[in-house]
Amino acid sequence: MGLRAYRTDGFWDELFDEQLRPRPGAEQVVRRLAEFSSGELAARQRAADKALLTMGITFNVYGHEAGTEKIWPFDIVPRVIDAAEWSSIERGLKQRIHALNCFIHDLYQQRRIIRDRVVPEWLVDSAKSYRGPCAGLDPPRGVWCHITGTDLVRGGDGVMYVLEDNLRTPSGVSYVLENREVMKRTFPQLFDGQRISPVENYPEKLLAMLQYIAPPQARDPTVVVLTPGIYNSAYFEHSFLARQMGVELVQGSDLVVVDRVVHMRTTRGLERVDVIYRRIDDDFLDPRVFRPDSVVGVPGLMEAYRAGNVALVNAPGTGIADDKAVYAYVPQIIRYYLGEDAILPNVPTWVCGERAQCDHVLAHLAEMVVKPANESGGYGIVLGPRASAAQLEECRARIRDNPRNFVAQPMLALSRVPTVVGDALEGRHVDLRPFILYGEEIFVLPGGLTRVALVKGSLVVNSSQGGGSKDTWVVHGTQGHGNGRAAPGGGA
Repeated sequence: MGLRAYRTDGFWDELFDEQLRPRPGAEQVVRRLAEFSSGELAARQRAADKALLTMGITFNVYGHEAGTEKIWPFDIVPRVIDAAEWSSIERGLKQRIHALNCFIHDLYQQRRIIRDRVVPEWLVDSAKSYRGPCAGLDPPRGVWCHITGTDLVRGGDGVMYVLEDNLRTPSGVSYVLENREVMKRTFPQLFDGQRISPVENYPEKLLAMLQYIAPPQARDPTVVVLTPGIYNSAYFEHSFLARQMGVELVQGSDLVVVDRVVHMRTTRGLERVDVIYRRIDDDFLDPRVFRPDSVVGVPGLMEAYRAGNVALVNAPGTGIADDKAVYAYVPQIIRYYLGEDAILPNVPTWVCGERAQCDHVLAHLAEMVVKPANESGGYGIVLGPRASAAQLEECRARIRDNPRNFVAQPMLALSRVPTVVGDALEGRHVDLRPFILYGEEIFVLPGGLTRVALVKGSLVVNSSQGGGSKDTWVVHGTQGHGNGRAAPGGGA
């Protein structure tokens, strides 16, 4: 069977066009895959699964009956993006993050964008993720959103859309690095003759960014990764990134604030901490400022931050730009701060907090995807075309009860990628989460995390709900590069 039996079923396919010809950049991958029988591909998939188990690549699922820790689901057929298309995506991401950083800074400072009636005041002040205690903050180097994971989807029209922005504690980059490592171990032939942008330098780039935003008085800054602990769904990533950067992984109980300076408890006594890459939500950072019942935060941390004695990554308050109702205004935000049109379009979005838009959503509920404004992980989403009458009625009631908390979008026919299913290849829907670092300059990791809905017909790619991932290749042509070997770090 293999590729010969593969069908696109009318969906936009990331490897093939409508005539089953390889898309630009995918020619060599398709050629290599065609050399393998379906049985050989299945054997490679089993080898990859075994490698994941041996390497201990896991994630946690709260409330899962089989236990909290699960092996990361991974598919060996890569998602390929041609370098020319990636160049446009990269420019669009840099533009978007620059504008969102300007927006967040403005909101907690002068609020010009509200005074000029580009973004309504009620939208910001009613947002669950707006943090009043952050008003007047001026983070080091003026950067708020140091690390962003922006979710992209390709619709049936072939256009790449921004689905949502993740600026609080975005996760998944460790799996980007480990996916590449697993591919090299189990499917090295696929890399032959390919020029693939490397991803292995991400920890180095991350550490350089963290050191760059350290307080000016820190000549040799001490950086730590702050985790809520082993039961967090992304704990594997917390420990992985700390290890890769060569910095300490700490919990709140390991840190103490003395005279508005953060210290880490060590066997040699207290050691000053200059930069905290925190993987804890705003609410739990400092019980003196946010939730008083937090046991994973650090009392006095915000006072040390306001005094300029420590840098926090991401800055508290960035979650305002995660709000899906705020997302609808990002094209206007880009135009307001940068004087440019958005390079990457939004998915058309109706904000239920706006009366006329809410009426439209309620009248067309069966045709739309309804999302809570502040949920993540795919939870709370109602797919109108697939919902029962009872589900639609319940959704309608929830919208009427709290319209501010919902947005609606058309149901996109997400693009697909060939995926190993038993001894065959079948199309499965995917999205893409590139990771962006904002330090001295804006760096976009080539490719990112391709998440795949492993359940046939499903549009939910989140790992907590049965999704998996693929290695994402940004492929360059070989013309003018002599031997056509893989880019450094790209091959086996």
